[in-house]
Amino acid sequence: MTKNKTDVQVREKKETVLFEQQYIELYEQYTDTICSHSATALNAGRDKAFKKFRELGFPTPQVENYKYTDLREPLSVDYGLNIKRVNFPINPYDVFKCDVPGISAYLYFVVNDAFYPTNYERNKSLPEGVIVTSLRQASEEHSELVEKHISKLADKQNDGLVAFNGAFAQDGFFIYVPKNVILDRPIQIINIMRSDVDFMANSRNLVVVEQGAKAQMLVCDHTVDDVRFFSNRVTEVFVGENAFYEHYKLESVSRETTDVSTLLIKQEQNSNVLGNLLTLHNGVSRNNVEIALDGENCETHLCGMALSDGKQVVDNFTSILHNKPNSHSNELFKYILDDEAKGGFTGRLYVEKDAQKTLAYQNNKNILLKRTAKMRTRPQLEIFADDVKCSHGATIGQLDEKAMFYMRQRGIPEKEARMLLMFAFAADVIEFIRIDALKDRIKKMVEKRLRGGHSKCDGCSFCS
Repeated sequence: MTKNKTDVQVREKKETVLFEQQYIELYEQYTDTICSHSATALNAGRDKAFKKFRELGFPTPQVENYKYTDLREPLSVDYGLNIKRVNFPINPYDVFKCDVPGISAYLYFVVNDAFYPTNYERNKSLPEGVIVTSLRQASEEHSELVEKHISKLADKQNDGLVAFNGAFAQDGFFIYVPKNVILDRPIQIINIMRSDVDFMANSRNLVVVEQGAKAQMLVCDHTVDDVRFFSNRVTEVFVGENAFYEHYKLESVSRETTDVSTLLIKQEQNSNVLGNLLTLHNGVSRNNVEIALDGENCETHLCGMALSDGKQVVDNFTSILHNKPNSHSNELFKYILDDEAKGGFTGRLYVEKDAQKTLAYQNNKNILLKRTAKMRTRPQLEIFADDVKCSHGATIGQLDEKAMFYMRQRGIPEKEARMLLMFAFAADVIEFIRIDALKDRIKKMVEKRLRGGHSKCDGCSFCS
């Protein structure tokens, strides 16, 4: 290593330590306040998480898993944290009318990092035994159920931001679907960031889908005010034997927002999971996804799409862990990057030595519309079993000039031809959406985005 490179790394480390120190002092001074306004279940592991954060610190590009995500600049901002749980002056039902026609979802809100009490009429028809509430309330009313699962996946992560979340998160949402219950409609969680000052939100979410149950989840991220936001959300999902779970994440936030999302899923035997991450408008986005197939005959589909321009940054870091035999996974991520946008993809497929008869496929395809856009991709296979079928691949290119010429020859204007080619490129990710009404809405939002629009939701007063 050269001296200049060493000097740069030392300087970067010093800068990061300064960012961390303010939060270390905040925690040490206000631990009692944080705990007294928090979900009880989170307090049990709070000091342990804080100790881990002090050891790991915030990740920098020098950390292997974050080499494509530089968070030093957004972490240098002096954000406010609502550790005293002051209510924000907003009624999400008045200002947010995001209701996809035909989806008829059970609708809930998280304002910054607090679950918002609901009076939505449709939610009163939840099937018997299904629980959708704040993590704080669940830890009081369903303590045994929460304590059985909370932090069981997060504690295994060697990630400074996950540890930071464990130290500072006080609330989030809790969803429980009992054995053999099939939800007749999706659950929609809308994360709204709003503040008059630069603001950071840390939330911890827990989803438990019991044996034979079925649930669909749509998580939408939005911002209200023109300030800088930093969200750090950790979601743990437990999918029981023979259960079905679908997780859709739709991000459409301001360019001044940094969104770090960690999704951790554990599957039991014969379970089926679909994850679909759609980034339509953002600032800096980092999605961490880890799915552990911990039973035989599991099926997993994980996909995502990013449409970025300007100086937007999108980085997806995924791990699919085949720990038992006879399971199947399929992973597909696609990016369309314009202007000076930056994309990153790291996909890890891991096959344990006893996970024979595994089928695992991974693909990352990317289009750069300008030379100034940058994409870095790193597909990985770690296979310790010998009777498997696994593959991975990645491509980076431009729009097909032959197809463009063919369309122009038939009278299609260049701008329209480009849009049609980009939409066709993204279409197979959209086809993984199993909710028809949502699929139709996403098609319209993607087309609008590809035509240069913001992909704002219809009917939302702060997106209109």
